[in-house]
Amino acid sequence: MTAAPLAGRTVLVLRVPSRARALAELLRGLGARVLVAPVTATAPALDAAALDDAVRGLAGFAWVAVTSVNGVEALVEAAARTGVALDAAPVRWAAVGPATAAALREAGVRVEVESAGTAGDLFSDLSERGSVGGEPGSDSPAPLPCVSEPGHTPVGSGSDTSVLLPLGDLARTTLSDGLAALGWSVTGVVAYRTVLVDLPDDVAALARAGGIDAAVVAAGSAARELARQLGADAPPVVAIGEPSATAARQAGLTVVATAAAPTDVSLTEALTITLDTTPRSIT
Repeated sequence: MTAAPLAGRTVLVLRVPSRARALAELLRGLGARVLVAPVTATAPALDAAALDDAVRGLAGFAWVAVTSVNGVEALVEAAARTGVALDAAPVRWAAVGPATAAALREAGVRVEVESAGTAGDLFSDLSERGSVGGEPGSDSPAPLPCVSEPGHTPVGSGSDTSVLLPLGDLARTTLSDGLAALGWSVTGVVAYRTVLVDLPDDVAALARAGGIDAAVVAAGSAARELARQLGADAPPVVAIGEPSATAARQAGLTVVATAAAPTDVSLTEALTITLDTTPRSIT
């Protein structure tokens, strides 16, 4: 009988339980011991009124570009507060990664641009994307110029290249800076905050004793906080994408693998391949 590929391995998943469930099930199915312990969490923006105002004014934008599931959740909450139906808003929707796109679809909106997994990918896709020459949800959008055409009014009242970016307070400026440099009218609003969470004492003690084989990092903020809390005792990291991997390296962590795509399946594959060739933790 062949042993499960991750039998005897301990993996730390740095996500809140609701977001870690699917990945944890995949890893446990392969024999891993999975510890779910976030080092960051989300909280409402200090100025919720700014997001509410943006949601009320969705008709003034051509696009809404969302970079995370947290951003989707904040939009849904703002829509509930303001009585706005997101699925009826005359805008086009863009998402970073399959999880964000799925969350938007669950909220009832059609995602017209789904980028691979980073804000840089979404910038590339939007900068080459067609404009809002057709109605939202149509299959044949007209080409989108880098700068709005004088006198042209797309769906809603915003310019062809007006975009709303609901972001976290620690978000990088890759997307907003890139689009602005191309002549887009960019409105960024803080949709949520990142707050720090201490690792449970037993998890931290296990890490310091060398008992964790790998930690899954899905955000730069989580990488930085893991490094702050554990320092040199932090376990090797498997990152969900290159931005997270870069942040982890900059924080002094050892990155042993980066997922090929920002999905739980890809993370599981990366962990399985990596741990198959590395020594086991001290248990």
